[in-house]
Amino acid sequence: MFNFSRENTSTAAKWWRNIDKQILLLFIFLFLLGLFFSFSSTSSVIAEKMNKQTYFFFLKHLVFVSISLFFTILISIQDQNKLMKFLPYLFLFSILLLCLVPFYGVEVKGSKRWLELAFLPRFQPVELVKPFFILFVAKIIVLNEKISIYSRYLYSFLILLLILVFLINQPDFGQSLLLISTWVTIIFVSGFNMFFLSILVLIFLGIISFLIFLFPEKFGYIFLRIKTFLDPKAGDTFQSQRALDAIKQGGLTGQGMGEGILKDKVPEAHTDYIIAVIAEEFGAVFILLIMMIFLFLGYKALTKVFSEQNEFLKLSLVGLVSLLIIQTFIHIGVNIRLLPTTGMTLPFLSYGGSSLVGSSIIAGFILNFTRKDSARYSKND
Repeated sequence: MFNFSRENTSTAAKWWRNIDKQILLLFIFLFLLGLFFSFSSTSSVIAEKMNKQTYFFFLKHLVFVSISLFFTILISIQDQNKLMKFLPYLFLFSILLLCLVPFYGVEVKGSKRWLELAFLPRFQPVELVKPFFILFVAKIIVLNEKISIYSRYLYSFLILLLILVFLINQPDFGQSLLLISTWVTIIFVSGFNMFFLSILVLIFLGIISFLIFLFPEKFGYIFLRIKTFLDPKAGDTFQSQRALDAIKQGGLTGQGMGEGILKDKVPEAHTDYIIAVIAEEFGAVFILLIMMIFLFLGYKALTKVFSEQNEFLKLSLVGLVSLLIIQTFIHIGVNIRLLPTTGMTLPFLSYGGSSLVGSSIIAGFILNFTRKDSARYSKND
């Protein structure tokens, strides 16, 4: 027993010595910010509109944050060689859960994106798929085998296509665009020919356009959202307009904690429009702070890329950081009506167990790959 405890202490001490403490503290700060904004954006709403206790959502969010922090630390402390050995199984498990959605999924507002099984609470499998997909694509691209680089790109493209089939069927166009954008970023950074990359992007756009016009009853909502974005009078812009009004109302310093009214008017305010709630109550200054935190996180992680020799770690960090940054700015863009509505949550800050756990996995791998001893992982393992 004594040896076991000493080994655990040694592992924890080694982890603390090698971890990037600035990135760790920023991730913890984002989780705590999300907890704070959950208290601000949900407590009064639940008390007035639902037959729940005043702090029902806040307490649930507290549980989600605790679980997410545990996953973040657990992943960041693991030996990278062991993590990579389990990566294919974790990725296949997440894909299996995604494949179960059409058969056992729960439909909410016309979209079947959530899975609810007897042994698991309701969650979105795509939040598990995203980080493992990034790592698996990076693993494929750096395979040290007698396979041409373009064959590896093709394999990664086919995996992406498989995931997109299930996402578009849900339908979840926002997550589809996020994965496509992140995959394109990884492929571009790995040195893919820009001419072929442009062709692939055009193929994606062509496939999406084909699906919209071939199955208007299934995918017509995409065209409607784009049309409404270009011409607000062409469709329902209630939520997006209220979010924009709330941001304007908040001004530079905000109306004060609990003084915002967006959370009382928009049902998804604490998830899809959390940035508008924050802007209304705490002002544009707070939004700039959040953006700077995400950008600084990206900067800190990418500085590791420039000094790193391991190609897998470089591509993985680029992909994971891109995933966070792109999703963040899509969420902000939707809230300020620079982009059509996508239903995209804000990493770490939006309410929801699936989103928080997915963010924690990304954070855990970023912390693991930016450790001082991260270079010991070999792509041939």
